[in-house]
Amino acid sequence: MMGHDRTLCVQSLGFLTQARIRRILDLAGWRIRAGWSRTGDAVGIWGAKPVSARGRWVAARPGAPLITVEDGFLRSMAPGVTGAPPLSLVIDDLGFYADASRPSRLERILQDDTPDDDALARATAGIDLLRRLRLSKITPPVAPCNFGSGHVLVVDQTVGDASIAGAGAGPADFARMLDAASAEHPGARILIKAHPDVIAGKKRGHFSADDAAAGDFVGDAVNPCDLIQGARAVYTVSSQIGYEAVLVGVPVRCFGVGFYAGWGLTEDEHPAPRRTRRLSVAELFHGCHLRYPVYYDPWRDCLCDFETTAEALAHQVQAATPAVAGVQGEVFVGVRRWKRRAVLGFRPPLARAPRFREQPAEAARIARAERRAVWLWAARAEAKVRDDLVGQGVAAGFVEDGFLRSVGLGAELTRAASLVFDRQGIYFDAGAPSDLEGLIADAAAGAAESPRAAALREAIVEAGVTKYNVGADAPLPVPPGRKVLLVPGQVEDDASILRGCGSIRTNLALLEAARAAFPDAWLVYKPHPDVEAGLRSGAVPDSATMALADHAAAGASADALLRQTDRVATLTSLMGFEALLRGVPVTCFGTPFYAGWGLTDDRDQPCDRRAARPSLDDLVWAALIAYPAYRDPVSGLACPPELVVERLAAGTPSPRATLLSRLQGTFAGYSWLWRR
Repeated sequence: MMGHDRTLCVQSLGFLTQARIRRILDLAGWRIRAGWSRTGDAVGIWGAKPVSARGRWVAARPGAPLITVEDGFLRSMAPGVTGAPPLSLVIDDLGFYADASRPSRLERILQDDTPDDDALARATAGIDLLRRLRLSKITPPVAPCNFGSGHVLVVDQTVGDASIAGAGAGPADFARMLDAASAEHPGARILIKAHPDVIAGKKRGHFSADDAAAGDFVGDAVNPCDLIQGARAVYTVSSQIGYEAVLVGVPVRCFGVGFYAGWGLTEDEHPAPRRTRRLSVAELFHGCHLRYPVYYDPWRDCLCDFETTAEALAHQVQAATPAVAGVQGEVFVGVRRWKRRAVLGFRPPLARAPRFREQPAEAARIARAERRAVWLWAARAEAKVRDDLVGQGVAAGFVEDGFLRSVGLGAELTRAASLVFDRQGIYFDAGAPSDLEGLIADAAAGAAESPRAAALREAIVEAGVTKYNVGADAPLPVPPGRKVLLVPGQVEDDASILRGCGSIRTNLALLEAARAAFPDAWLVYKPHPDVEAGLRSGAVPDSATMALADHAAAGASADALLRQTDRVATLTSLMGFEALLRGVPVTCFGTPFYAGWGLTDDRDQPCDRRAARPSLDDLVWAALIAYPAYRDPVSGLACPPELVVERLAAGTPSPRATLLSRLQGTFAGYSWLWRR
């Protein structure tokens, strides 16, 4: 039940001090006020904590409605006792879902509602989504762990937890549960799972490592999905892990009446006489995950559906999971000072704070001594540097800006919304393999999410999004009957030219080659924005430009030009990739990451490694979905590319970035000052 602009009187300080809880309740229509209830007010309590007795007493005096609030079934990466804010709440006007002694709104939904075929199809898809994203109520950011198959999972809970008493159970039931698991599965490996609050050092459980004689004690943070996978059975009192096991078809035996017990899907030690309905798994999920909770979108600060919250949690977990097993820290090499804070926003929290160094040798020394990985800023490090580090036993890779970057130029100190972290090489180095090449080959072999890639491509084209999203609309004065050839200029000392081009390496040489290859085209030359601003090298004299080009599109928007173009001729510019997204043919005089796959007209030397023949959407999936890491420019949280497209389409450079851009234009000759 959700109120509409109603007052919720509370006696628990957590309602007032925990901003996320207060925000979700506010979005759900509840105004929070501490103190006594007045006529028409409801009284809010948190679950069945001891402090909730005070709220029950306050509600009983004037007969005010009692609203029980608690975490939802899809919560966060860490338990609430650590301060992690929830992504969902349940707001129950009848009772508390973990208290089987009396009805709750969830029990009423499960007992009385009959979802239609569309709702059940959504529920089935939701179960598949949880399984695919490996999401639990608490999903710690840890690497996947393989526990094998055939084990029996025994789930512990915290001593004194209200859900145990609410399930009609007590400490003795935990001992009976472990004995039953051992007796009923002789010879099987018994895994005892500690509660997240116990792992965090905040509470006590019923089991400890001393119980390892009866099984293996799992006292470290693991993803519950890894424990459930391969289990022959799950034994629980009332833990949500039992519910999650039911969802994926693992037999569950309950020694208490959890919210999912008594519906014909579990083997129950205690009866639940009010629960007379026999549910399917999809019906159970529909009630518990789709109907009952209120979900929060941390990107857009609004209420949302289950699917959006699941995606948001999955992105946060993925971003916080260490990329290299066993690594306890990282060293970044060659990252300019102004970029460092932004780079840190893309990295998982590790045992040691990241360090920044300029020299690979010093980074290698630190990495070996402190078990750190090394990330080299790709534009400032050769492939040999990474190979040398790996040869010394150091985990190393490259980092660089992604392909959906910002509203504003990198040379103007605009923070990137995406970065790529490549363990093999880097996308612009045609001389060596990269993770991106592997992803493209995988996509061609069937690994791509083609419908999602197609939808993302269409969204980019419709929104007019490019890498930097700068420049003005520029209607071209094209003579009737002429085909437009767009030639984008580049920064001539850019690493993508130094490592991705053969004999043609300058903007003037590109213009000459394009004119020779397409003598009848109406040639438009677009200088690179950094070069136009005087921040980087690569300027072509006006006289030389107009001797080869029919039009110079200075200051023009890349998207506006691409919409009027019949073909793009480029060295390695990302505008070639952006042209492919828009269905514009591309001729490459270098070897960018999108060349050599059969999607472009390639005039440079062939790249024999690129033997796969992906579709355009395979390329999009690899380059824009699977390869980069994204950060929402607004919330600062990890996010999908679709949200970045949404932000870039709506965004403008920050006032700070605009001011810096103007100052840089004034002092363009001194760009070395801010590009350190």
